Amino acid sequence: MRTRELAVTGAFEFAPRSYPDQRGVFVSPFQEDAFVAATGHPLFPVAQASASESHRGVLRGLHYTPAPPGTAKYVHCPRGRALDIVVDLRLGSPTFGARDTVELDPGSFRAVYLPPGVGHAFVALEDHTVVAYLLSQRYVAANELALDAMDPELDLPLPPDLDFTRSARDQAAPTAAAARAAGLLPTYERCLEVQRGFHVPRSR
Repeated sequence: MRTRELAVTGAFEFAPRSYPDQRGVFVSPFQEDAFVAATGHPLFPVAQASASESHRGVLRGLHYTPAPPGTAKYVHCPRGRALDIVVDLRLGSPTFGARDTVELDPGSFRAVYLPPGVGHAFVALEDHTVVAYLLSQRYVAANELALDAMDPELDLPLPPDLDFTRSARDQAAPTAAAARAAGLLPTYERCLEVQRGFHVPRSR
């Protein structure tokens, strides 16, 4: 497993080795030892596994969860091809405002880890693109916030040759400046607290 720390503090790309033979291919997009070696902690307890299928040109995001509750994600693409975009929205983070990209596809089976408070978007580069997630929290609509992916301040590295399809919610999302003024962006310290809480035993 090859790892790369992204431009966003705490976010990583993982590129596993694949094993092809006459039957097809075997690959492990998540490997705990490699994850711990890169991040310094185990993967979060998984609360939900989700997947989306998108046509070419679909742009989902930019989405994030305030902290608390905070949601971490582990993302890969088992079908099609997607440009995954990671943006640091955590006020006080040493890389606040930074962004990075990873191309996800079933040939490389690269995966991306996003810690709590980090913004996430992706563009489907082919029809029938499936993006699969492991999530540290179950989906609660009220906790899922969005920023306008077309906001010039964010300056997302979107492919210039696509006509984007976005949900009505994503099109109506506020700019980063408006969200910050409204107190909607998470703080780096609270996000770290959420992350540390993933591995604290809960009383029964």
